[in-house]
This record gives sequence, structure tokens and C-alpha cells, in this order.
Amino acid sequence: MLKIGLTGGIGSGKSTVAKIFEVLGIPVYYADDASKRLMNEDEALKKQLVEHFGAATYTNGLLNRQHLSSIVFNNPEKLALINSIVHPATIKDASAWMLKQTAPYAIKEAALIFESGSQQQLDKVIGVYAPAAVRINRVMQRDQVTRDEVLGRMNKQIDETIKMRLCDYVINNDEQELLIPQVLHLHEKLLSETGNAK
Repeated sequence: MLKIGLTGGIGSGKSTVAKIFEVLGIPVYYADDASKRLMNEDEALKKQLVEHFGAATYTNGLLNRQHLSSIVFNNPEKLALINSIVHPATIKDASAWMLKQTAPYAIKEAALIFESGSQQQLDKVIGVYAPAAVRINRVMQRDQVTRDEVLGRMNKQIDETIKMRLCDYVINNDEQELLIPQVLHLHEKLLSETGNAK
């Protein structure tokens, strides 16, 4: 079974692309959702977070996201620290999940595939590309945030052009090219690579 990564900058539409793959019967692991779950359920991870970010990290056993965000948001060192704690746990969880899948290929959807080093556990990586202006507008509308807030988030990720060069395949989500035909074409390509072409 092929292990496929799916990545893209904030607002690129990678979740939309992931949902299309799911409709095609391909299992998708959502790293962001998984990391939130692990931060609430993985006792070893919780212990590390409390050690580094204080007892207020959890309220009644549940992650206090506001407390953590206030510490890491404008502090690159603290952000790097939390990533160094959470990413390995998520990578491990994703690897265990992948082993249970029975489809010809499975997808791990994550914003920080290259930043976290998790491409080493994957056979191929798909990038979802959208121009910066399109991504900014999407996130402003989706999250009801300002342009500056979106730019602040974008600046914490690898430059989009570099990220796309690192990918094996790129899906263009610029609102000019239709998305579904691109995903279907890639789906057929990946099936043929696993010997499951129709």
C-alpha cells in the first residue's frame, strides 16, 4: 500500500481535496485533528506539555488551547518547542493508522509535512497549490480574521513555491482549473502505481 502525504499552505484547499479522495474510497488521516486528539488523550504527551508549559495547559483534564496559544503564538522558540513535542507523537500515530489501512493507498493530510520531517514515512507527497491572494481571501472569510492575521500564520509555514517543488504531484486549486478532474486523474495514476488500475 502506498503512503501518500497531502499538503499545502493555509487556505490552499487541502481539506477539500482530502474530502474528494475520501469520496473515492481512500482513507484519510487528518494530522491536525489527530494532534488535538492526542494532546487530550496521550498521557505521556500531556505530561511533557505540562512540564514545559505549566499546569494551566489542562483544565479538568482537557487541553486549554487559549493558554497554549497565548504562549506560543508570537514566540518562535516556544512554537518550535511545542512542535518538537507534538509532531513525533502525531507521526507515530499516523504510522500506526497507516498499518491498519487496506485500501490501495492511504493519505495523510497535514500542513507541515516537510516542516515536521514526516515525508520520510511517506512514499509520495501531493501538494495543493493556490496563489497567495486567493488563500488570504479564503482564510479571512473562513475564520473571520484580518489580512494581517492570515499573513502572520502564512509566515510560519515554508514558502509555498518551495513547498510545491518538494512535492511529487501538484493539484492546482486557483479557482480557474476544476478540482475534481485533477483529483480523479491523480487517483487513477496512484491506483495504476499500486497495480489496482481499473
